[in-house]
Amino acid sequence: MTDVVRGRWAAGQGVALAGAAGLAASMGVGRFVFTPLLPLMISDHAISTTSGAAIATANYAGYLAGAVALSVRPRINTAAHLRIWAVALVASEALMAVGAGVVWLSILRFVAGAASAVIFVGCVSTVARARHAGASTSLAFAGVGTGIAVSGLVTLLAGPHLSWQQLWLISAVVTGLLLVPIASMRIHPEAGTVTSAATETDRPHHIAWRFLLGAYFLEGLGYIVIGTFLVAAVGGHSGSAASTVGPIVWIVVGLAVVPSVVVWTAIARRIGGHRALGIALLVQACAALLPAVASSTAAAVVAAVLFGGTFIGITAVTMSVGAALPVARTAAILTAVYGVGQVLGPLVVTPVLGSSYTLAFVIATVVLLLAALAAFGVARTMPRRRELVGA
Repeated sequence: MTDVVRGRWAAGQGVALAGAAGLAASMGVGRFVFTPLLPLMISDHAISTTSGAAIATANYAGYLAGAVALSVRPRINTAAHLRIWAVALVASEALMAVGAGVVWLSILRFVAGAASAVIFVGCVSTVARARHAGASTSLAFAGVGTGIAVSGLVTLLAGPHLSWQQLWLISAVVTGLLLVPIASMRIHPEAGTVTSAATETDRPHHIAWRFLLGAYFLEGLGYIVIGTFLVAAVGGHSGSAASTVGPIVWIVVGLAVVPSVVVWTAIARRIGGHRALGIALLVQACAALLPAVASSTAAAVVAAVLFGGTFIGITAVTMSVGAALPVARTAAILTAVYGVGQVLGPLVVTPVLGSSYTLAFVIATVVLLLAALAAFGVARTMPRRRELVGA
């Protein structure tokens, strides 16, 4: 019997590791590598600051499109679709190296965003399904941080010697290698319905679901400003050292992500996921405020730690809180709402982008404070019996 249990645990951990690789590829590199490469593309006059925001918005719009498709038609969350989008993700990165013009680059990033959403939801839902066999969602989400750190490390080491086009090609290769483990994954979509008994019993608590949607929408809008412009802002403050400081800050973000889900899950177990969510959003608001009020490298590093230490933790806790409510397809719906916020984020701050990113980070701070208020609304309306069990 012990051997059977050990075998199931090993199989579960194998699923979690494959999920971690998938999230490292789709989110850490495929989606967020644009952040450390953005300053290089701007300095080479390939794009401007405002066109960079437009290209980033296209990526987030693609992510939203993929998430909406999965929420409307969860049956497309299959292994076959995931493999198709994995190929599309790698191709979109490689083609960035030969693309020219904002429209073409935006189309490629749109494809990358859609692919990221499909792979993200597929990996998360599959790992969650295998939790009974020992799969750890904390381990899976750590893949995002690993991917971010890898993208920063590649930029740090190769950036001074290679062009941004060559760095896109390297990123495509790294993404392809990381996607290999998910080729054999059996994808398990979310349940499309909840029991009528559960729905009727918990109908008075649907307000908690609405608060959660509001908090996660605002999180998407606020965090993406930091995630898109932090490295570029550090570059603006650092002058000639930007090519070194920016990637280092992005590596710090990735390293901070790795343990974040474990940390926030532990906090959630102690005080409840809904309360932990509000605290995490307040911490992230501090991460947004620091670049607005201080221009030192030390402040940027602290902001990177706070940002990396919260944004995936917030996602994990939000998904767990949502799963505790009587709503079908919570991961896909929450991801879609998050995607709407991400699309709006760069658009909201584009008018204030210029010689300084200060106002953009101030706006992000305000938005994240509002998100924290919504999260505390969840805490006030969430039924006591529906606490976060763990990740």
